[in-house]
Amino acid sequence: MGKIVLVTGGARSGKSRFAEQYVARVGKRIGYIATAEVYDEEMAFRVKLHRQRRPADWKTYEAPLDAHLALKEAGAECDAVLFDCLTLYMSNILCSLDSIADSHQNYSLAKEKLDVLISQARENQGTTVFVTNEVGSGIVPGDHLSREYRDVAGIANQWMARAADEVYLVVCGLAVNVKKLAEAME
Repeated sequence: MGKIVLVTGGARSGKSRFAEQYVARVGKRIGYIATAEVYDEEMAFRVKLHRQRRPADWKTYEAPLDAHLALKEAGAECDAVLFDCLTLYMSNILCSLDSIADSHQNYSLAKEKLDVLISQARENQGTTVFVTNEVGSGIVPGDHLSREYRDVAGIANQWMARAADEVYLVVCGLAVNVKKLAEAME
């Protein structure tokens, strides 16, 4: 049964770097599932930074949608997989819909996609580290799409955190195992 680790934090908190270091410690053959699609120069720059940090021997799987298929392939070929990132994946799913008006339908689709990812991560033999953004700490967005994204991402993070064996919150480049702390308080 595969191990699931969730790494969350704000923008530029150091979460991806921590996740990269984590998989490098636990695996020899590393798979990197990239969910980003490059639509502009700013995103191209972000992707370039991530690529430059990754060792050349890590295998990259591009998976903006249906990422469970890439996770299955990576799990068969690698002993540790880094999935970067869950919130971008949720964004891709929302943006692929004809309409986002039905929140119940959006949550159901997100849950379905997440359940398949969790199931596949458990079927894999190694460790899967999911990176996600903590999106609910700011103001309430002014438009429906942004609110829907924030809500779906927040709920997806909660679902993944419940399934994960370890959950790390990264702040200012420092990681804290919040699942371990939460268990200690229960």
